Amino acid sequence: MIFTTAALAALVASVAAKEERTFAVLRHYGNGPLTTCRADPIISPGTASAHVHTVMGASNFGLNVTGEHLRKSECTTALPKADMSNYWFPTLYFKDPKDGKLEQVPFYYMNVYYFFEATNDPIKAFPLGLKMVSGNAMLRTPPPGAGYGKGTNQDPSKGPITAATITCPRPNFDPPSWPKGSDGSMAGMKTNQDGEGWGFPFQDCDAYASPMRTDVHFPSCYNPKAGLDDYKNNMAFPTDTGDHGKHDCPEGWIHTPHIFFETYWNTHGLVDRYKDLVGKESPFVFANGDATGFSVHGDFVSGWDEKALQQIIDNCNAGHAGMHTCPGLIGGVNDESKSCKIECPVEEQIDGKLDKLPGNNPITGWKYGTGGSGSGSSGNNLAVDIESAAPSPTNVVKQAVTSQAQTTTVVQTTTVQSTTTVYISAVNGAKPTDAATGGKAVGDFKYAGCYKDASDRILSGVIRANLGRVNNTACVSHCSSRGFSVAGTEYGGECYCGNELSKVEQLDDSKCSMTCDGDDADKCGGDWALSVYTKSGKVSARDVHEESHRRRHVHNHYMHHRRTPGGRFRR
Repeated sequence: MIFTTAALAALVASVAAKEERTFAVLRHYGNGPLTTCRADPIISPGTASAHVHTVMGASNFGLNVTGEHLRKSECTTALPKADMSNYWFPTLYFKDPKDGKLEQVPFYYMNVYYFFEATNDPIKAFPLGLKMVSGNAMLRTPPPGAGYGKGTNQDPSKGPITAATITCPRPNFDPPSWPKGSDGSMAGMKTNQDGEGWGFPFQDCDAYASPMRTDVHFPSCYNPKAGLDDYKNNMAFPTDTGDHGKHDCPEGWIHTPHIFFETYWNTHGLVDRYKDLVGKESPFVFANGDATGFSVHGDFVSGWDEKALQQIIDNCNAGHAGMHTCPGLIGGVNDESKSCKIECPVEEQIDGKLDKLPGNNPITGWKYGTGGSGSGSSGNNLAVDIESAAPSPTNVVKQAVTSQAQTTTVVQTTTVQSTTTVYISAVNGAKPTDAATGGKAVGDFKYAGCYKDASDRILSGVIRANLGRVNNTACVSHCSSRGFSVAGTEYGGECYCGNELSKVEQLDDSKCSMTCDGDDADKCGGDWALSVYTKSGKVSARDVHEESHRRRHVHNHYMHHRRTPGGRFRR
């Protein structure tokens, strides 16, 4: 039989079409999470992250991860053995109203729903190493599209995406969990469901075996042109086709499973310690300093055996019975009586009674305002915790490297060498542009141009300062007040501080054209493009040869001490 091109396309579409949503819940086993740690290999690869995360999944999680590395993990917290992915989210803290001390809220458990949507697209397994982020860690105000009594939205054709919420299970909702009619300025807001809202609830979430829960939907359309690592651009939510609830991806994109995090925290177990606050305010704060709860977010790196996941997509509709019950599950199921645990690769105190949040994150939002710290901390949201406001040329960063099989700790000490100032004209042979020498001024700082950023951050004294809605004036003021001589804004709402750039690649000013979140009339960088302000209006950089030599020395020193007596590398 000979098919015409049109007929063949129709046949392929009919085979690919999925008429209704199916799903299977990925459950985890063991005693607690894989680790709790100030690490985020997507946002802050190679260094301590800005805030503490609770991490689930494969044991090769660390400051850097790749899909191939995760596949070599010795264990995973996921019940299906074929899933060597990592799932992580901000740790929840309790601020004791009696003494102001901070402590971790006991982690209860996590479910990850894998939804296989009704669609005209073929649904494919996540490519190995895919990195995704959903939610916004910087939010201290309701997300765009949120409103009291409004429903959530995961369809970009119907308005702003509202992917992250908080659920407060209760036997009844009288009084309501979120103050009636709240606009989000001093309290959270319920959605169109009584038990779901944006922001922390003011009531005790006291349903049986179901305390407060953070919920995050992830997009399910992968753009292969953006690639696995470009978490800002590689994923999108599918759009309603108008065909009986089917949702399709843009042409050329790959439709993957839609994952949904449910993370439970035992807030009810602490209620006797904050009973006087019930109905009035929330005593909880995320590790990033968010006292509002609007910044719910999550991260994912796929370590799946792609063949095993594809078999689940094509054949399993286990629902709440769990993915581990899927027929023909490739790889088998882990022993639920055991646990998979690793030590955090960053050596610091993150639990117990704390005076301030790890990473010196100030508490912000609602009664704490946008820049103050309710924990008495005067620090900043740093990628690496440095006590001094303006780092000296030499700093020591310690991070523990641990083995899963043994808890022996090797401490890596990295000494950053003194820097040599090299001006932009000496780096690339070009004279500073007019914008760099005579551009707009912000306070005592002058605009120095638009520069290409990188994943290890070219300006790293303070990374993504906690300023609420960012504009250039606020960023410059923040950096200057802490003794830094360089300030930069990026992606419309991120602020960075330092004393020099780690490397220099000047871009055309058109690359720094994103409107500032906090000032519609100004521009705050772009996608991996930093609007730089300095006191002199010129840009300086570290000596590239010196920095390269230092990194090679540190790498060799680290790899030498990472070997076990048998010559094998510790994980």
